Amino acid sequence: MTDSPAARLQQLFEGHRLTPTQRRIAHSMVRRAADVPFLSSVELAELAGVSQPSVTRFAVALGFDGYPALRRHLREVAPLDVPDDGTAERNEYQQAVDAEIENLRHLADLLADPGPVRRAGRLLAASRPLPVLGLRAAASQAYGFAYFAAKVHPDVRLLDEGGTMLADRIDAAARAGAGALLCFALPRHPREVVDALVHAREAGLTVVTVADSAFAPVAKVSDLLLPAAVGTGLAFDTACAPMLLGRVLLEAMCDDLPDAQARLEEFDAGAAARGLFVE
Repeated sequence: MTDSPAARLQQLFEGHRLTPTQRRIAHSMVRRAADVPFLSSVELAELAGVSQPSVTRFAVALGFDGYPALRRHLREVAPLDVPDDGTAERNEYQQAVDAEIENLRHLADLLADPGPVRRAGRLLAASRPLPVLGLRAAASQAYGFAYFAAKVHPDVRLLDEGGTMLADRIDAAARAGAGALLCFALPRHPREVVDALVHAREAGLTVVTVADSAFAPVAKVSDLLLPAAVGTGLAFDTACAPMLLGRVLLEAMCDDLPDAQARLEEFDAGAAARGLFVE
């Protein structure tokens, strides 16, 4: 973990049992880590979409007398000067892009320690078959990962539809020898995803999850959680960081698949012979 403002906030929250509302506040603080020491409790409440008393209770849950004490602590560990980068004058579309750029910077900070991603890559490479789960908003992330993973992994099983058969498909993967399940979990988090991960662990699978926050509801039912924030500045969330983290996981998985390069070359040769792509 680096010593960035976001990383220091993550360390502050670790070890505390937070309610869903408090996790939402924590997530909002991490996303705006550089600004948080200078926000009032009312401003933080508006940022997180909660009530001002909820912010006060959150500060108390972290062991402070109230929000002013929490803010004093954050100012003590934050840089004194916050540069004006002119983003306040940018329109809403530009601000949405700026927010995604900040999410990617935060992801880069987290990847300064490659250990968790490398561990995840080993787990995914070793799992035969490899089930990949993503429902609703996360379905496209799961599909994208599964599409590319199938070019190097011998048996990838996409789970992008819910319903009563989801548990059956997880059981079938476990019976076939799967050791791990990869889940993409994005807001709003379907209850069905949490239930599916509980079932997967009961079936003996190690759950690796890409989620929007370390405080997401799926955190407690995941064995290895890799956070990548989503953008919330537009009517619908944007997920550049989770998509990129998925590609990073693919790279880590390829590193542990000794025949990955040979499979890619075989695919390229077949695609050329069939005229599959327009050059």
